[in-house]
Amino acid sequence: MARISLDEISTKAPGNFDKAETKANLASLGKELTDLQNLLYAENKHALLIVLQGMDASGKDGVIRDVFSFMNPQGIMVSSFKVPTEKELSHDFLWRIHKHTPARRMIQVFNRSHYEDIIVTRVHKLIDDETAHKRMRAINDFERLLREHNNTHILKFYLHVSRDEQAQRLKERRVDPTKMWKFSDRDHREASKWEEYIQVYEDCFEHCNDPEWIIVPSDQNWYKEFVIAKAIRDKMAGLDMQYPGIGEVNKKS
Repeated sequence: MARISLDEISTKAPGNFDKAETKANLASLGKELTDLQNLLYAENKHALLIVLQGMDASGKDGVIRDVFSFMNPQGIMVSSFKVPTEKELSHDFLWRIHKHTPARRMIQVFNRSHYEDIIVTRVHKLIDDETAHKRMRAINDFERLLREHNNTHILKFYLHVSRDEQAQRLKERRVDPTKMWKFSDRDHREASKWEEYIQVYEDCFEHCNDPEWIIVPSDQNWYKEFVIAKAIRDKMAGLDMQYPGIGEVNKKS
């Protein structure tokens, strides 16, 4: 596929989107997500894996709070992936990921994901390019396994925030009492590596793009949340799910 250039993609909503109208549309989408999640759970034939990636302060936590709050918590799980533990490092890099993949009827959200092992590791020179591309091939096989052997539908979102917006959000963590708990000196060290992160993300998009990444303009939270909610709604609505009849509840696809 053609290489994605993030510099050529806006981080803001298109000019024809009105904030109040879009937030109202998000509320309507929320009602649809509630119904579709209930159907997904009842039919027990599909699973949904949502991957959220992006720079620090791109708004991954906000998406989880404001989009997935429409759904029944019994049918959704969230996993975050930070620096691997010593035990995790003693296994292959996908070992710690696989045990968090969704069972049928469940929605699993990855707040950061297996892609950290080809993003952060490359920026910090923990792996070389050859190892990174071997891991990309393993990721493609891993995602194909989930799709073909457990009916897992994967949606991968990159939260595309501008450098100026990131700087403003990181500044808020220093002065806003409700956000100070998020502050870390690491944030600014990582922000200084902006160009390196852009480069490895674009390489990731080029080589791990089946299913395709959705680049979400994320400077405005109301638009970011709408885009993600709509993509999830469209994916579930396209599964042609049906409520099972009496005696069919535990049948598998």
